[in-house]
Amino acid sequence: MSMSKGLRYLARSPTRKAVTAAGLIAAGYPSGGSEDPETYARKLSAVDRCMTILAGSMAKLPNYIFDSRTRERPDHPLLHVLNVRPNEAMTPSVRKEVLENSRLEGGNGYDWIIRDPRTGRVTELIPVPWYLVEPWKDTAGRIWYTVTHPFTGEPMVLPQEDVCHYKGSTRDGLKGISVLRRAADTLASARAAQEYERAYYESGGQPSGVLRTDTDLGGWAMGSDGKVLTRADGSPVSLKDQLRGEWEKVHAGPKNGHRVAILDLGLDYKPIAASNQEAQFIESKEVSVRDIARYFGIPLYKLGEGKEAYSSNEQNAIEYVVGTLHPNVTQYEEEQTWKLLTDREIAAGLEVRINLMAELRGDRAARGQWYQIMLQNGPFSVNDVRALEDLPDVPGGDERRATLNDVPLSIWAELSRLRAETRAPAE
Repeated sequence: MSMSKGLRYLARSPTRKAVTAAGLIAAGYPSGGSEDPETYARKLSAVDRCMTILAGSMAKLPNYIFDSRTRERPDHPLLHVLNVRPNEAMTPSVRKEVLENSRLEGGNGYDWIIRDPRTGRVTELIPVPWYLVEPWKDTAGRIWYTVTHPFTGEPMVLPQEDVCHYKGSTRDGLKGISVLRRAADTLASARAAQEYERAYYESGGQPSGVLRTDTDLGGWAMGSDGKVLTRADGSPVSLKDQLRGEWEKVHAGPKNGHRVAILDLGLDYKPIAASNQEAQFIESKEVSVRDIARYFGIPLYKLGEGKEAYSSNEQNAIEYVVGTLHPNVTQYEEEQTWKLLTDREIAAGLEVRINLMAELRGDRAARGQWYQIMLQNGPFSVNDVRALEDLPDVPGGDERRATLNDVPLSIWAELSRLRAETRAPAE
């Protein structure tokens, strides 16, 4: 198995410190309780939705093996691992969703490759969370991966041949940078606005203010026994402190925010905080959603924002596939081709590919028009179209057709003469 291979390398490789919580904090992630980077960011609905959309898009795309020399799709044992069961615990879609979430959260997604020790064939692919893996280079420039056991905390060093590494934006080509880290300032501002909104409604939606009066409130508060009131530490309570405490006791908190205030001693309440409208609170939330969508490359209509015109949304969907998904898919294809296929298979022209047609199946009208063009011009046969729709072949469906309406000018005269000669005479 790949584990034994990794342990053999561990015996002769340089030691490497395991990934720790202190290391994550030093790298710039928040600490304390459950406020880990993904939990902290995913409390924002726009971030959670962007990550769900991207992970879901990658999860539903199937793999196939492509022969670059013949352009055929041969059957291969690796497809069972990629499309049927990658490991004992996960379906293919769950594995891909875990990988993409790890890549988005920590900038790096990792597949631990398990091979048959006799044949070398891949038997399992196990996604490992980004915070349990540390890539590094030895003095010879060889890449290694220190994987921390999630239960025992023991490190295990694996060679690069045993790990598929999917990166986010990267500066050095070795480690990816999380989109959450790159968007840290935007996310912090959005979270601050969200915390303000929660605090606003928890306090009953009442702004803070001042109590004004012409009465002299100097001196100390007196109890019913005629003695000066004191705090727990023995310090005296002023009349102003007593008045403030009584007001907050009655009117502060979510259950008391709308109680009727009765003011005596000539008191007048004057709010001094800006309202939500004055602070342009709603507008700032919309700006935060747009900024987050830019970082993730998600069209606004997928987040329930922006224009909802069908034509523009259709174009945005195409741009999402081409500009956001396709670069990620290309990286997955290249890494899996190099790590999961043998050198002989790669030399023979085999590649691991991901079918993006699954992302475009939602638009039936556009898909039907494209199929019609490909059938009429000859690139596709009926069975080619049925294969893209996951339908079985039909007899005679392998024949390709082409229209005779468009012909080269060099044979136009001859074709016109032949048509005239074969045309039935008029009665």
